[in-house]
Amino acid sequence: MLHYREYTLDPSSPWVTFIHGAGGNSSTWFKQIKEFKKNFNVLLIDLRGHGKSPRTKWKKGDSFVEVADEVIKVLDHLKIQTSHFVGISLGTIIIQTIAQKHTTRMSSMILGGAVIRLNIRTKFLFTLGNLGKYFIPYMWLYKFLAWVLMPKSNHLESRHAFVRQAKKMCQKEFIRWFTLTKAINPYLGRLQKNFFNIPTLFVMGEEDYLFLPSVQELVKHNDQLEFECIKNSGHVCNIDQPHAFNKVTIDFIKQFNKAEPTAG
Repeated sequence: MLHYREYTLDPSSPWVTFIHGAGGNSSTWFKQIKEFKKNFNVLLIDLRGHGKSPRTKWKKGDSFVEVADEVIKVLDHLKIQTSHFVGISLGTIIIQTIAQKHTTRMSSMILGGAVIRLNIRTKFLFTLGNLGKYFIPYMWLYKFLAWVLMPKSNHLESRHAFVRQAKKMCQKEFIRWFTLTKAINPYLGRLQKNFFNIPTLFVMGEEDYLFLPSVQELVKHNDQLEFECIKNSGHVCNIDQPHAFNKVTIDFIKQFNKAEPTAG
């Protein structure tokens, strides 16, 4: 089973589950835990091969679906029937995959630094990474990608946090995760076709120049989606501007003040 940490406020309080991005781990959310656990039950999960989770033996054909199923297994183990989900970067893809396959388990989803489409520049970067992943040390690739995604001086803490967390991975795990980015655009397109009436909030940094435009275009044509743009923030907006991120996300979840049931 995946490694997890839980903070229980009250059995009747809603659960909020945090999903980090590729290369990160549950430490990604260190600036959220204090405020969230004042208001909700909190679940932090390390995805396969990340943080303290075991290095899962990948099977041929494993995809975001299998990764999403592993998250649900943790909820099953803890007898959590429903949860709000908060994700960052590639973690938002896993959350949307859960929304498709396990719709009834999701109370709402908050997608930070959401990856919903790859433009020409990001396609080139991921192609370059896929070409070099077998012979270039993964930390070289990861540092380069972190710099491209978070280039400004006010993104420095985010860059350092993700590079520090990625050091806990190994080359083989990095390769497996990077392989998921092959032909990702068609999959992302399918995810955006149906949000299953799940309340959804996109939270983006105004300096997230690779992914912000596609999110803006999506929410412009779907009035069921909510959107917040955080100033002076890049791709990893929960670290760049934690106070703004915490306020908009906690306020969003508090709209649903009906306590979420837990089994058992």
